[in-house]
Amino acid sequence: MRVVVGLGNPGRKYQRTRHNVGFLVINALANKYKIEINQYIFQSLLGRVEIAGRQVLLIKPLTYMNLVGSVLKNISQEFKVQVEDILVINDDADLELGRLKISKGSGDAGHLGVRSVIENLGSKEFPRLRIGIGRPPLNMCLQEYVLREFTFGEWEVMQEVFSRALTAVDMIILEGIEKVMINFN
Repeated sequence: MRVVVGLGNPGRKYQRTRHNVGFLVINALANKYKIEINQYIFQSLLGRVEIAGRQVLLIKPLTYMNLVGSVLKNISQEFKVQVEDILVINDDADLELGRLKISKGSGDAGHLGVRSVIENLGSKEFPRLRIGIGRPPLNMCLQEYVLREFTFGEWEVMQEVFSRALTAVDMIILEGIEKVMINFN
């Protein structure tokens, strides 16, 4: 079994913000596979899908970013999922807008959600799909920037990014992280 978790913040006001790209990819996966993300478990919404014969749980934590790790810890224990079978999708302000980067074993780079996952799982050896949102303008702090909605032009770029992210997720599940890192990075 695999777990794909999109990091984001719950609530309508955060739906199309930079910090919610993880949720947006989970929504796109649910749409692609025509499933609902509607089962409530451990402060999260869950959907189940089979991809190439593998059971995959799609997760949208309903906690705020800095508490997401406890959700993943509970889910990994409940479903007996190994750390290396959990794919975390998160925004990354250190990557230019629209760039995808796949990694494993890297630190949190200041991302509070990733930090929470590392602390709660007791490992950083989980695969990550990092989606570039770019840096804030000089006169704006990072916290304000990540909670802002994408501009119209940025949203157009992100539509193509979400399509590439779906391909990356499928490839990670089918082929493994190492092979996919070579193709996407």
